[in-house]
Amino acid sequence: MTTVRLPLFPLNSVLFPGLVLPLNVFEERYRAMMRDLLKTPEDEPRRFAVVAIRDGYEVAPSLPGLPDQTAVPERGPAAGFGDDPAKAFHEVGCIADAATIRERADGSFEVLATGTTRVRLLSVDASGAFLTAELEELPEEPGEEAGALAEGVLRAFRQYQKRLAGASERSLSTGADLPDEPAVVSYLVAAAVMLDIPARQLLLQAPDTASRLRAELKLLRAETAIIRNLPSLPASDLTRGPTSLN
Repeated sequence: MTTVRLPLFPLNSVLFPGLVLPLNVFEERYRAMMRDLLKTPEDEPRRFAVVAIRDGYEVAPSLPGLPDQTAVPERGPAAGFGDDPAKAFHEVGCIADAATIRERADGSFEVLATGTTRVRLLSVDASGAFLTAELEELPEEPGEEAGALAEGVLRAFRQYQKRLAGASERSLSTGADLPDEPAVVSYLVAAAVMLDIPARQLLLQAPDTASRLRAELKLLRAETAIIRNLPSLPASDLTRGPTSLN
């Protein structure tokens, strides 16, 4: 078992390998994380782990809130995640490699990272200026019939795109031709289809590529049928997630 300790960045979204992740970093705990990552030489990867939040707040409350207007806002690296932060996060996440970390004049950061490797969360340490975690790197096993499944998923995804484009009365921007490598297909489709966090999380933590592709095939057929009957859903970008307001 290969383990690694990395800074931990919880988000209200799921990061997949290959997905581009833009971040607008303004909370002090995450500013401290970025300042620490900038100490890493430019020719080495500046890595941190992203996990989806199961129960908690991406941005900690900074003002007194309801029902107690006098309550003191939470501070510290685990603010918003309870007494045991590990229980607030989904177990499987993804390592992100920060290609760009730019500090603004006000001390906040503009970050552009890319998901690389899936990891399982083993423990969370809240003793420092930001959360860190002990993580187990998860291999990407192909599973049975991954190649054939990838072809079926691509066909179903193109049908989904056509329905989605028609529903929004405009063409989807698909960029270059879609890939044919099964693992890449599985993550690209997982990121592109309009799904909620629990559904995306299930795809991320699938035991192998074939299992993920089988699940996507069912989802695509179901979503395409829904769009056919309710033609009012928005389009989605294929490789870039929404900027997180941290």
